[in-house]
Amino acid sequence: MYQIEEPTYFIYLAIIPVVFVLFLLVLWWKKRTQKHFADKKLIEKLSPQKSGFKSFLKIIVICLGLAFLVISLTNPKMGTKLETVKREGVDIVFALDVSKSMLAEDIAPSRLDKAKQIITRVIENLGSDRIGIIIYAGNSYPLLPITTDHAAAKMFLQNANPDMVSSQGTAINDAIERGITYFDNDEQTNRFLFIVSDGEDHEENTISLAKDATKQGIKVYTVGVGSEKGAPIPIKSNGQVVSYKKDNKGEVVITKMVETVLRDIANEGNGKYINGNKTQETIDTIEDILLKAEKSEFETKKFADFKDQFQWFLGIGLLFLILDVLLLEKKTTWIQKLNLFNQTEKNEK
Repeated sequence: MYQIEEPTYFIYLAIIPVVFVLFLLVLWWKKRTQKHFADKKLIEKLSPQKSGFKSFLKIIVICLGLAFLVISLTNPKMGTKLETVKREGVDIVFALDVSKSMLAEDIAPSRLDKAKQIITRVIENLGSDRIGIIIYAGNSYPLLPITTDHAAAKMFLQNANPDMVSSQGTAINDAIERGITYFDNDEQTNRFLFIVSDGEDHEENTISLAKDATKQGIKVYTVGVGSEKGAPIPIKSNGQVVSYKKDNKGEVVITKMVETVLRDIANEGNGKYINGNKTQETIDTIEDILLKAEKSEFETKKFADFKDQFQWFLGIGLLFLILDVLLLEKKTTWIQKLNLFNQTEKNEK
């Protein structure tokens, strides 16, 4: 495992292409000037030991030296030991509905964006709790396994969209089933499954699956986003609405939040239904639930003893620059003596 302490210094790598371009310009200027002085054959006779290859080799060596010096400025660090850390917290899994109906804009900016805002804000305020994310539509898919890496959770969450799921629908059943198997610590008794959805197009047996989750020690909470009045599902191109989704009869589909379904799931799942249309109230409610939950101790692995590695890059960079000083632009005599291309015999003939 490694860390970059000062990544902003990578901007100095832009010096390298500038140096290379300047080298090419100088080379062009030299050749242009030489043409005014004498022709190519005469110049070769006047400076027979001049090597064009060595000039390119020197600029490559200089660029490599500068690159390693810049990398040394960023102070790379290497994690040399993996240690076990004990923490206290709960396991939380968010099952996010990414079906097309979540694109409806009856809740600004859209149901899906509202759901992401809520989950992101909750993650930002978590302590040592572990978090996992499932996305679902016609099927469910694991987006992020249980982890303490909250930054990764937010990053993966922002990329969630309906295109990530091959089939459409609202497979709450599949999401609950996957959620039951998502928790990886048998000793962890404080497990929370938050289903964030508009509750539309639910399947049968959802209630019984919520009961099964409680038998596994999982509390199922539901967060509803959307309005009962409903809204059409926009179809966009380049960020602009070009039309709305229509059914087989050519009529615009109006999607509505089915709050009763979400309430029933939460009641049978030993949890609570939360109306997610008001962002801050929803976040406060979820945080209050997690705050009151009894924390359990669990173990997690992390890299420790990060050591500075800049000296290696600094040394290699200086070595390249010293090599450039020692590298003359003359042809190498001992290579010429090898006569690899049998030039003498060719001239004699």
